[in-house]
Amino acid sequence: MSVQGKISVEHVELDAIKTPVPEECHDEQKLTFAQLLRRHPKIIGWSVFWCMCALGWGFDTQVNGAMVSVPAFREYYGYVYQGNPVIPANWLSAFNVISSVGQFFGGFLCSYVADRIGRKKSLAVGVVIATGGIFGETFSSSAGAFIASKLILGFGVGFYLTLGPITCSEIAPVVLRGLSSAGINLAIAVGQLASNAATKGFGNRNDVWAFRGPFLVQILFSVILLTGSIFSPESPYYLVRQGRIDEAKHSLKALFGTETDITSALTTIQNTVNAEREASTPSYISAFRGTDRIRTLISIGAFTCQHLAGIVFVLSFSTYFFQLAGVSTSSAFDLGVGVTACGVAGNFCSWFLVNRIGRRPIFLGGMVGCTALLLLIGILDVIPTGAAKWAQASLTVVYSFVYFLTIGAVAFVLLGEVSSLQLRAKTTALATATQAVWSIVMNFVVPYMVNPDSGNLKGKVGFIFGGMSLATTLVCFFYIPELKGKTYEEIDVLFRSRVPPRKMGTYEVVV
Repeated sequence: MSVQGKISVEHVELDAIKTPVPEECHDEQKLTFAQLLRRHPKIIGWSVFWCMCALGWGFDTQVNGAMVSVPAFREYYGYVYQGNPVIPANWLSAFNVISSVGQFFGGFLCSYVADRIGRKKSLAVGVVIATGGIFGETFSSSAGAFIASKLILGFGVGFYLTLGPITCSEIAPVVLRGLSSAGINLAIAVGQLASNAATKGFGNRNDVWAFRGPFLVQILFSVILLTGSIFSPESPYYLVRQGRIDEAKHSLKALFGTETDITSALTTIQNTVNAEREASTPSYISAFRGTDRIRTLISIGAFTCQHLAGIVFVLSFSTYFFQLAGVSTSSAFDLGVGVTACGVAGNFCSWFLVNRIGRRPIFLGGMVGCTALLLLIGILDVIPTGAAKWAQASLTVVYSFVYFLTIGAVAFVLLGEVSSLQLRAKTTALATATQAVWSIVMNFVVPYMVNPDSGNLKGKVGFIFGGMSLATTLVCFFYIPELKGKTYEEIDVLFRSRVPPRKMGTYEVVV
């Protein structure tokens, strides 16, 4: 590799690198979104469908915290403390943590299944598991049965969060890759919005359907995903890795249209798969060897940033936090819906930025913005006025917009771009496991921080997460790459050439 000093654009001459970039990849780079929409609308449609996998995950994660704000739920599973129904912190932590435990194991199980029976059939398996958990949590009559059902549901949604990013990244061309991957986070936001809307719609009831109603709504996601899994094309990358070339051609035709010549696309996939197969044998150990180590650490690190930036505190417990701050139950429900609605709006806006501004500046800017908002929430909590409480609530809504505009959306884009194709299922499983581990930690710790019968820190928790977010931002400066507009072949070249991640945006890979 020859590098022309420390200049803004450095050229990596591919004739000196063992894995050349095939000429076909540049056709993909020239495709604009308008051309894609006009010529290949099916790709966009199926990308939207696979993004919808995350709807169920978003609903499940949000409904855990939202149920705490439902008086009937607290009465059914809790006890009366100083005249108000309260769920003990240990049970509350168990309710929230157990789903993440299921997601942890579900993600690994999914990566094993998806590499053997394919993405489509794996989704059907996940739907069946999740549906069993949904019925269980809806009709459970004891806390123990409820926890067991949440564990089963966690296994299912672990499949959802693993398969969505994998398949979106494998069927989308370069121009759609960032939008499609960011769409995973949009689906999460929509799922969370649906969760808060369902909680508001049922939450004021005085019977068990105040919480059973929102749980049962999730059956709708099962129906949609199971139906789509039957008709969706299989991932062409998966089929090529299995040596099923004729089926890969059929899948590409289903995605690009029967009138499209898919020879170039198929050749690019074959070259990429062959090059990565020569480089390493896919395994969880190989994901942490050689140049794949930094790729794996960046992939899982992006999701670590989400939790250290306080997403569980601000989003999952927002409605309960509003109530603890003195906001009425009805207004707390309204604000909870507003928080997730702003998250959806933020993710929509990210679509207009991710391909224009790029991944690195959006992610770093989001970390800075979330850090500032968390510290402000903490500062306002020490001001004992009604105006300060409403200002706290307003900042929570703003945080949701900023988070989904930046960190939330770009983390999935990075996962789809940074992970190598050969190790994508395993890297995505590791990312899902990272999400689950941090969810377990945060959902265990946060109730003890905010619950009236425990730490009772309320908004002062903003100081804790603000400090962690600041430290994480400094690490992100060195390790978040800019991969906008680069094909998977070029990304492989950059990592194998050991280009520092923070400088990858200034490198031009030329033939």
